[in-house]
Amino acid sequence: MNFGENLIEQFRSSLDERSRETLCESVKRIVDAKQRGGKVMVVTGSGPNIHEGVTTLIAELIHKGVIDAVSTSSAVVSHEMGGALDRVFRVNAKDLGMDMQYMPRGDLFEISVMSDALLAEIKQEMIVDEVLMQRAAQLPIHSQIIKAAGNMAYPMGLRGEMIAAEILQLAHLYGMSFEQVAGYGCDRMTMLGACAEKGLPLLVTIPQMIGGGAIGMAIGDSIPTSQRSMRLSHMLAESDVIIESAVALTQEIHDGPFECYTGHGIWAWWQGQQTYSLKGKTLVRFDLDENLRKATEMEKAVQEAIDKGLPKTKVAKIPFRMEMSAFARHEGSLPVIGDIGKIWPVLAHDVANALGIKLDFISASQDTPEGQAMRRWIVDNVQPLSRKKMLKGVNETSMQ
Repeated sequence: MNFGENLIEQFRSSLDERSRETLCESVKRIVDAKQRGGKVMVVTGSGPNIHEGVTTLIAELIHKGVIDAVSTSSAVVSHEMGGALDRVFRVNAKDLGMDMQYMPRGDLFEISVMSDALLAEIKQEMIVDEVLMQRAAQLPIHSQIIKAAGNMAYPMGLRGEMIAAEILQLAHLYGMSFEQVAGYGCDRMTMLGACAEKGLPLLVTIPQMIGGGAIGMAIGDSIPTSQRSMRLSHMLAESDVIIESAVALTQEIHDGPFECYTGHGIWAWWQGQQTYSLKGKTLVRFDLDENLRKATEMEKAVQEAIDKGLPKTKVAKIPFRMEMSAFARHEGSLPVIGDIGKIWPVLAHDVANALGIKLDFISASQDTPEGQAMRRWIVDNVQPLSRKKMLKGVNETSMQ
């Protein structure tokens, strides 16, 4: 799925002049890095990146050799295991006979809309209450929507929770992360599936290891926190350009225990442990918060406050999120303020053109007709995790 130049230019013109300039500079830094054999890493947050098709676009860029590593949230892992986006219908939970004490706000119960073939596959793994699904289908439908996959809908949400235990067991058995094991079974147009296919690293950041229910807990239990932090530091150390996309918590990137330039790595170095430095790297951040740009403009003032041991908020006089600190002080930071649904297609288009790459998929903002068509394409074409494919991939890798 791809779109014409007119839509790309429409997205470009929606950005203010300064964001267009920083986006253009970001493209140059990425292209320069790739042309000299460097690496690009993406750090994604949760919901918006799924809904705007950004994670699917990142998968395409992984397959085309543009992106070399990914760090994300456990919620994104959960959704990609379900196929990124799926279609559900909602009915009144009380009419379905559910215990209302445990129903989410809104008192609605969601049922996954799936093919007979997929339902048959799921039934081989778990007991599916088809009577419940049939009863739900006979009730008045409150709404039918496309949403982040798996999660709260039956049976796909429950399936994700249950298969997480098996993935965790395999991770311990073979000495892999949860993300790697799950990736072998995920669709190739998910970040998990693309990285598994290409043999590239993908890990959940420690601050983002809180979503996805049992999946998030299994991710946290799959490898020790200190080992996860070291693995992430290796990924960051090898990257020339780091792109942050709609992500709230990024302490490991700017303030990690092994990073020496803006973080706390000095004591790890002191004790002879492996460390790295963000010095000389490019940090790109796609964000809706104008305060990020203001904080970046106050680089000298913020650094002066740190030098004096003063709170940064007192000097900046703006709301100061955790990740703004080192990003604002880093001379290689490029804040692009705007909608990621519009920023990412422009970035991908410009990078691909500069590198002579043809993209077979490009995302579009969900508030456009093209974006709505893209969301339907993802529902129809990006499939949930296949257990058989996962087991095959894990076993083949363990034999190498």
